[in-house]
Amino acid sequence: MRNWILASCFAALAGPVAAAPLCDDLGFAGLLAKCNRGETIKLTLASGQPLGEDVVLQSGAYYKLEITADGSAELAVEGPSFFRAIWMNEIVINKIEIRPMAIDSIEFDKAGVVELSFIAIKPGSHTLRIPGSTGDAQSVTFSIQ
Repeated sequence: MRNWILASCFAALAGPVAAAPLCDDLGFAGLLAKCNRGETIKLTLASGQPLGEDVVLQSGAYYKLEITADGSAELAVEGPSFFRAIWMNEIVINKIEIRPMAIDSIEFDKAGVVELSFIAIKPGSHTLRIPGSTGDAQSVTFSIQ
């Protein structure tokens, strides 16, 4: 019992674990406010090339993920854990906006660009990877704090 009380005291003193949005006054736009936007994350799908670098996101912040395929091979990215850890605002393909409830993967048959806008929600480490690949360079880890 004594250990439980001590652990509770230390937890209370440690402060909140969840990260706050990037700005204090979100205004009418709420979490989609311009001041709450992080840097655009860019990934490149190319045969035999690294997908990108690991990324740290802040829970409650708004981001854009731009995935560019060079057309060198038919490639996809999958990441059910990542896609369930975010609230997806929209996916834009060829200037067509799609507002999905959920996705597991995106596949490119030829060269193209897809842009996802989202709010990071669930803290933890989540991976986007090229399906069937085993190399570290063929995946990107998103750490949501």
